[in-house]
Amino acid sequence: MSAKRFRAACVQLRSTDDVMENAATASALIRDAAGQGAQFVATPENTTLMAPDGGAKLQRSFAEDGDPALPKFRALAEELGIWLLIGSLAIKVSDTKTANRSFLIDPKGRIAARYDKIHLFDVDLPSGESYRESNTVAGGGAAVLADLPWGKIGLTICYDMRFPHLYRDLAKRGADVIAVPSAFTETTGKAHWHVLLRARAIETGCFVIAPAQGGHHANGRKTYGHSLIVSPWGEVLADGGTEPGIVVADIDLAAVGDARSRVPALKHDRPYRGA
Repeated sequence: MSAKRFRAACVQLRSTDDVMENAATASALIRDAAGQGAQFVATPENTTLMAPDGGAKLQRSFAEDGDPALPKFRALAEELGIWLLIGSLAIKVSDTKTANRSFLIDPKGRIAARYDKIHLFDVDLPSGESYRESNTVAGGGAAVLADLPWGKIGLTICYDMRFPHLYRDLAKRGADVIAVPSAFTETTGKAHWHVLLRARAIETGCFVIAPAQGGHHANGRKTYGHSLIVSPWGEVLADGGTEPGIVVADIDLAAVGDARSRVPALKHDRPYRGA
C-alpha cells in the first residue's frame, strides 16, 4: 500500500453483558481482520458491554485505569502492528455516569486519541422501545480529529450521525476518514442507517467507516448490524449484513480530493439570516 492507501476492516459484534467474553470475541475477530491484511481495524459502539439498561451498564463499568479489557486491546494492537479503534467502552466517570468513549490505539499499543460521544440517544420509538442514554451517560463536549499514517480521522459515535454539522466541521478541519461505531436499533436502522451514512460521506467527501452491533442480543435488544465502509462518492464498499464477523475494504485517500473537486461544497458556505 502507498502512503495514501490502506486496508480497513469493520468488526461486527453481538455483545452481551459479559465484559471479558465480549473482549475475547472482539479480539478473535480483530485477529482475523489483521490476518486479511487490515492495517486499520474498528469495532462497534459498546464493544465490551451491552447491558439491559443504563443502571446495569453503570454497575458493570469501570474507570479507565481499571477497565480490564482496554489493556488487552492495547497489547493486541501492538502484537498485530495495527491501528485499532475500539468503537466505545463504558467508562465510569462518576458514581452515576459513564462516558461512551472511543479509543484509538496505535501499533505500539499507545492511546492516540479518545472521544466521548457528544449526542446522547433519548427517544421513544413507535415500536415501544425507549432509550434514555442521558440518564446514565455524560455527554462529551469536544470534536476529536487524530492523525493516522495515511491521513486524518474524525471520531464520532452512533447517534452523532444525525448531526451533520459535526461531520462538516471535522471535514473542514482536515478529516479524510470519519469513524461511526454504532449500536443502531433495528427499527431505525432499517429506515435510516444506509441513507444517513452515505449522506455523511457525500456531504463531507470523506470515507466513512461504521462498525456495528447486529442481531438479537441476550438482553432483548435488537440492533441493525450492516457494518459499512462508504466511499467519499457515497458508494458502499463493504456491508457486514446481520451476523457477527468482519468486512474489509481497500481505501485510497486520493478519492477524497477527487470527490471534493467534483463537488466542492465544503468551500461554498455563505452567511445567511435565520428564518
